[in-house]
Amino acid sequence: MKLDIPFLLRNLTLEEKAGLCSGRNFWWTKAVERLGLPTVMVSDGPHGLRKQDSEGDHLGMSESVEAVCFPTGAALAASFDRELTGRLGRLIGREGRAEKLHTVLGPAINIKRSPLCGRNFEYLSEDPFLAGELSAAFVSEVQSQNVGVCVKHYAANNQEYRRMSTDTVVSERALREIYLAAFEKTVKEARPWSLMCAYNLINGTYCCENSWLLDDVLRKEWGFDGIVMTDWGAMNDRVRSLRAGLNLEMPSSRGHNDKKIVAAVEQGELEIAELDRRVEELLHWIEKGLSDEPAVSGYDREAHHAVAREAAAECAVLLKNDNGLLPLSKTADVVFIGSFAASPRYQGGGSSYINAFKVSNAVEAAKGTADITYEPGWQPDGETGDPSLLDKAVKSASKAAAAVVFAGLPDSYESEGYDRTHLNMPACQNELIAAVCAVQPNTIVVLHTGSPVVMPWLDKVPAILNMYLGGQAVGEASVDLLFGDSAPAGRLAETFPHRLEDTPCYLNFPGDGRKVTYAEDVFVGYRWYDSRSMDVTFPFGFGLSYTDFSICNPKLSSDSFDGTGTLNITVNVTNIGPCAGKHVVQLYVAPPVDGKTPRPAHELRGFEKVELAPGETKCVSFLLDKRSFAYFEESIGDWRIESGVYTIQLGSSSRDLPLSATVQVRGSALPLLWSESLTVGDIIAAGRSDALGSALDRMQQVFGAKAASRNFAGSQGMFDALADGLPVHSMASFIDVEYDFEEAIRRNLENNL
Repeated sequence: MKLDIPFLLRNLTLEEKAGLCSGRNFWWTKAVERLGLPTVMVSDGPHGLRKQDSEGDHLGMSESVEAVCFPTGAALAASFDRELTGRLGRLIGREGRAEKLHTVLGPAINIKRSPLCGRNFEYLSEDPFLAGELSAAFVSEVQSQNVGVCVKHYAANNQEYRRMSTDTVVSERALREIYLAAFEKTVKEARPWSLMCAYNLINGTYCCENSWLLDDVLRKEWGFDGIVMTDWGAMNDRVRSLRAGLNLEMPSSRGHNDKKIVAAVEQGELEIAELDRRVEELLHWIEKGLSDEPAVSGYDREAHHAVAREAAAECAVLLKNDNGLLPLSKTADVVFIGSFAASPRYQGGGSSYINAFKVSNAVEAAKGTADITYEPGWQPDGETGDPSLLDKAVKSASKAAAAVVFAGLPDSYESEGYDRTHLNMPACQNELIAAVCAVQPNTIVVLHTGSPVVMPWLDKVPAILNMYLGGQAVGEASVDLLFGDSAPAGRLAETFPHRLEDTPCYLNFPGDGRKVTYAEDVFVGYRWYDSRSMDVTFPFGFGLSYTDFSICNPKLSSDSFDGTGTLNITVNVTNIGPCAGKHVVQLYVAPPVDGKTPRPAHELRGFEKVELAPGETKCVSFLLDKRSFAYFEESIGDWRIESGVYTIQLGSSSRDLPLSATVQVRGSALPLLWSESLTVGDIIAAGRSDALGSALDRMQQVFGAKAASRNFAGSQGMFDALADGLPVHSMASFIDVEYDFEEAIRRNLENNL
């Protein structure tokens, strides 16, 4: 269905145009029936649909229609699998069509700045490259079903504490390299229909009225052609937001902000052309979802559940497997312990909470697969201990061939709306795991968490399987993995630190309630831990399999790169173990060791997931471009490559990179611009020592004479250090001549730009 947009713009009244800029209620836009403009519906949906037919809310408290709950973002990112992510997006798109939705609110791609963020279970990764690749795959496939997405939350909304009013103080470099990068890739490669602006301020300006964020970067620089809507209740100044590029306020303002738009136009404070531009963008967005294709009457929920089961297994990360304890024999006497075995925690709380049409649990799923007994171990809430239940669990564990403890974080520990304050699991769970290990050497812990935890029992437990929050089929997927019907193939998309105190923003999270300073800058996640050679519990990218792999023979298409075109890297991967499996080959780029710009030790710039039969070898290929070697240089407001020798690192995690190759990269010199802080060292480093004339020689003569009179042997080193950091305006203090060297040097520089 096509809309006659020029006709609508000519015939809509001022009040109707203003009214279109806010929702009718929690989920619907306004219609203009006299002109044939329909209302459309949006719905939460990062990992499944949360469609509310009647009473609406944005925190998941009201009932929604039954749907399929797929693995949450934290789990999905651990798949390191673009194809799988796209497949789930396609299914969610089909479900959206069946539910007559216009736009699904998701994916959520904020960076995991701290493991304490209460909403991390929804977010993909601490790494923007991984988050961007998976987000683009998801968005493309949802929208292939003629259902839109709303990528969120744009931008730098990395905590729940006072998320609606906190000012994020962050450098442009950190924004560009870390917090905006996944959005940029998604916009450029997948062309989402809409973006959701975040609640917070960035450097003093609310995201909803930040013209640099919404217009300069998003539209003009990245070429975004969709609409921007608020997060629910994120509006501050309606007229200022409209000018900045904000189209749609959600939910309804009950007419208050519509009247402000009308008044601003009538009083000459807002040009009607600005309002028309925002309304025209809205109309194009509405039109995209008005399909002429036959309506979809439903979808096969059981078939989608089967995919959810497969996906949960693909996303699971095997963190430990001493002596090949897993997979377990189906004939072994195994005890399942912990309330999550019978009632798994499979999703997080808040706006993404899905009313799953069914949920599998490990106890039921194991029937027909293995002979298991079940002991709850603690109270159903997951955080209250019970001595009698503990004793029964320990007794059963001592008699079994193996014990599997299903543990993790209960609902009260992580949710939208508040952050965690520590990395601990409930004490009753840690106590039980330790007690079981004392009587059963074959103890396996299956984790259900949305983010990292510390593990005081780590050295005692021989096997750990992290299911994250794996969706409604997580119980079946757990049993598939435990007994070898599936093989774990996930890799951590975030670092598991030893202590909260080790985390990059420990001293600056969550701020003072008014602002939060991103003092760690670009050193987020593994960029922090690896640059400091800091020991961690499990590194970024880590994950084991039931088989073993080797990689060899890295080849580069060239040993030099000038920033144009692409550089191709290939490597051979072989399954050297006993069974089929999937390996994630990861490529990192390390900057020149003599580089002048502070940069992380290395950064993920490529990954490929490859399936191999025993003995099989495949060649994996990567393409690197200019951005693979660049950093954002604030002084020029652009991406820049620093010349030097870069190292290409290949391996299985950010800490396991056995293969490397070097490439000589030719970048660009920074322009030498006059400023009050320009130093002698800056001028020399830029190859413009000629601009100094005789000033440097004269200063060295004076300095050298004084040093010689004191017989000071280290004078040259001291002079070099002094000159390197000496502002030009301070040279007169060290030259015994009445001459304006500063003005002469300025003229020399400006005459030779």
